[in-house]
Amino acid sequence: MTENPQPGEEQSSAERAETGLTAKGPGAAEAVVTGRERQGMFGVHGTGDTSGYGGVRLPAYSPAPAERPYGGWFDQFADEFYAALAERKIPAEAILQTTVDRGEITFYVAREHLPAIAKTLRDDGGLRFELLSSVSGVDYGVDVPQRLHAVYHFTSLTYRRRIRLEVTLDVEDAHVPSLVETYPTADWQEREAWDMFGIVFDGHPALTRILMPDDWDGHPQRKDYPLGGIPVEYKGAEIPPPDQRRSYS
Repeated sequence: MTENPQPGEEQSSAERAETGLTAKGPGAAEAVVTGRERQGMFGVHGTGDTSGYGGVRLPAYSPAPAERPYGGWFDQFADEFYAALAERKIPAEAILQTTVDRGEITFYVAREHLPAIAKTLRDDGGLRFELLSSVSGVDYGVDVPQRLHAVYHFTSLTYRRRIRLEVTLDVEDAHVPSLVETYPTADWQEREAWDMFGIVFDGHPALTRILMPDDWDGHPQRKDYPLGGIPVEYKGAEIPPPDQRRSYS
């Protein structure tokens, strides 16, 4: 493990290079899909709307894989990050894709390498991401490959930096290693991601529901989860439950 820098000191990428390590980024990879086309105002189509907004179509948006230089502090961080991974013999292929969008940098990582990458971010003296500030889930919809994403926000209090890691998952195999051992505060956040999205955090000490009742069926924030409700009658006319009234995209 790299020695922690003394106050006012930080090991540079050049100093790391003297150890024979090279700062490599991810190779070319197929872009991660993080969106789908939306039809109609608020994603609703198939209604009786005559305003014209029902014909609105928003194309799928996915940030393109970033190329060096990333700009700002991202390049210095990337040099430190890739060198630290190489030092721990974590292959460059563990980083599937890097994106820079709206002033934020995101690394898409292979799930089997997630625990080792998280420990590197926490323990390496040139990185020092002491805080895992958020673990959440995303469902991009039934038409998107690997539609479930486990999203991690890391904060370095020492260097005042924030980065994001994401792991993409298939619904049929929505398993990702738990980070509770490295970041204990991930405990409750992983439980919420399991409860709402059905992402299974392998190795979690007690992966139980945290918002819904223990006997609840399904995961409410999944795009294929029915909105529910009961039929309501108004003077002989019956209004069906919300998920049966119109199509959502």
